[in-house]
Amino acid sequence: MNENVYVPFLSKIQKVIRHTSIEYTFRMEYHGNVKPGQFFEVSMPKYGEAPISVSGIGEDYVDLTIRRVGKVTNEIFEKYEGNSLFLRGPYGNGFVVSDYAGSELVIVAGGTGVSPVRGVISYFGNHPEEHNGMTLIAGFKSDDDILFRKDFETWKKQMDVILTVDKGEPSPNRQVGLVTSFIPQLELKEVTSAKAIVVGPPAMMRFTTAALLERGFKENIWISQERKMCCGLGKCGHCRINDKYVCLDGPVFPYTVGKNLLD
Repeated sequence: MNENVYVPFLSKIQKVIRHTSIEYTFRMEYHGNVKPGQFFEVSMPKYGEAPISVSGIGEDYVDLTIRRVGKVTNEIFEKYEGNSLFLRGPYGNGFVVSDYAGSELVIVAGGTGVSPVRGVISYFGNHPEEHNGMTLIAGFKSDDDILFRKDFETWKKQMDVILTVDKGEPSPNRQVGLVTSFIPQLELKEVTSAKAIVVGPPAMMRFTTAALLERGFKENIWISQERKMCCGLGKCGHCRINDKYVCLDGPVFPYTVGKNLLD
């Protein structure tokens, strides 16, 4: 990362992994410290920049999973081959794996919400001795919208995985139904000491946290608020909610703080 936080640096695209027609993971060259849940500002000259969550971390790279939804991302999808992108970051507070070590952990993610928490899932999947049981509930709109299919095959061997779609025909590979419908069925050793991470669209997070509390969780819940982030530096004010700046104080918040960030 440059000493001047306003100045982006050039990063080579090492690999592009296509998940759906509008969602690709860009493996970007990067050397430095980064946490799951943090984000980079990705830019192309003349087109602008967009905040993208870190979806994977390696020794010399970060994965950025990008959805084609606007001017900047359209241009990235059109001209990425053999190219580089400008990055600023990493920014924000991410997930700290030590917060969940030794605990029973439930992760609930909806759609692209799997991206920022993918690093946590993979870490504890590869370090089973560091948790006391783990369940992943991941929901997508349809079969065509499922991301990280190869990862899910690995995760199913490492933890309890409930992969579900909102609607469709029954399948042996995944369930049908909203993520909240599976929370009452969770088999936990001690729900009052279990911890949870919830990432997804605002409505999904609201109903999921409510379901976890009703199930007996004692507010040991973390969420990721990713709405309205723009500059990444707390200068533009777009992401300010009450006295918090999502790009600086978040995007990862304990539920006890995040539940008050209503806009």
